[in-house]
This record gives sequence, C-alpha cells and structure tokens, in this order.
Amino acid sequence: MPFLTVVVPVYNESQRVWHLREILAYFSGKGFNFEVIVVDDGSTDNTAEEVRRIFKKYPSKLVKIVSYPHNRGKGFAVKTGMLAGKGKYSLFTDIDLSTPVSEWDKLAPFLTSDDVIIGVRRRPGAKILVHQPLIREWLGRGFTKLSQWIAGYPISDFTCGFKCFNREAVDLIFPKLTISGWGFDTQVLYLAVKKGLKIREVPMVWKNDGMTKVKLAKDIFGSLRDLIRVRMTDLRDQKQSGSS
Repeated sequence: MPFLTVVVPVYNESQRVWHLREILAYFSGKGFNFEVIVVDDGSTDNTAEEVRRIFKKYPSKLVKIVSYPHNRGKGFAVKTGMLAGKGKYSLFTDIDLSTPVSEWDKLAPFLTSDDVIIGVRRRPGAKILVHQPLIREWLGRGFTKLSQWIAGYPISDFTCGFKCFNREAVDLIFPKLTISGWGFDTQVLYLAVKKGLKIREVPMVWKNDGMTKVKLAKDIFGSLRDLIRVRMTDLRDQKQSGSS
C-alpha cells in the first residue's frame, strides 16, 4: 500500500500538465511510497496524450491516468480518483498548483491526529500571493456562508483545492458523493461532519490562476444549485432517519 495517493483532476489542461513533473519531483524526495492518479475528465484536447508522455518516464506503479469520454465535472473526477487510490492517505490538488505542492509539509504533521486536513485561505497565517478579482472574492465569501449553514460547521474555506483524507475518511465520504460540479467540496465536508470525522484547517500559501476554468455566472449558479441539492439530500436523509 502506498503511503500517499495524489489525485489530480484535469479537463483540457494540455498547456499545464507539465506541473505533474513538479508534483512527481517533490514527492519523490519525501522518502515514502506514493502514487499519482490523474483523472482526465473527458478532455477534448490532447491532455491525455500529454499526461501519458510525461508518465512514460516513471514506473507504472507510481503513475496512473484514468480517462472517460465525456466531461462529468470536477466533483466526479475527484471522486473517481479518490476511489481508485490505494494510499493510506489521499490528497487531491489542482493541476495549476494554486496551492504549491510544497504546502504538503504543513499538512503532514496532522496526519495521525486528524481525519480530514484541508488547506484554507482565510485563517491567520495564510498568504495570498495573487488575489482573485474583487467580485469573485465577494461571491466566494457568500458561498462560504451558505456552505457553513449547510454543513453545520464553521469551516472558513470550502473550496481551496488542497485536501487530504485518511483511508477511513475516503471510504466513508467518497462512495456517497453525489455532487459532480463545483459545489462538491461542500458535500465532501458536509459528509465529513455528518460522519463525525475530525477536520483540521491549515493556512496555506495560495495564488489566483488567471487561466481559471471557472465561468463566473454559469458556475456560480451551478454551485448554488449544488448547494440546494446538498441541503435537499440532508433533509431527505433526516426524514428517512426519523421514520426508521
């Protein structure tokens, strides 16, 4: 069993998959066994070919690409990678490395004490190198408030793409994940709270990526729809629990 699985979801990222070399180089120097799983979320460019070209230099037990023909959403891609992994711990991170992979060193001290360890940008000690446009920051804070209400837990940052889970947490959360879009982070942490898992927030270094795939209007409305779905699922589960 690898000590760590690193899951990297990608969609039409042929210009940025070179970051995989940085991820592989970093963890190769950490002194533990690991695997990297790239989930190609139905890319229509040559992302998969570029990933395979990079992976040719590494043993097959170290690297893996999972592809499927149609775009399903980031949540589906992360779920696919997390369930495919075999690591004692599983980390998912974004291919743009908005959170530098070296921030792993800040998560690692909490592996044995916590079940879910998440990078956050809104705690003392966090450092934002490049901010999002102001409208995105305002909308992000509103999304956080709604997510806190749904999760019933005062998490400061739901959407930073740098989260680590122990094996128990992976097995409890990801088979039940139903949100495939951008709102999946909220459901992940909602499920963690519902399962009584111990969550640790760790302040991160982070920078906004100007090449973000987020389309403001479309993805904000999509995220709100996802939050409503999480809430409706919660109410349905409460009703079923009360009637059983």
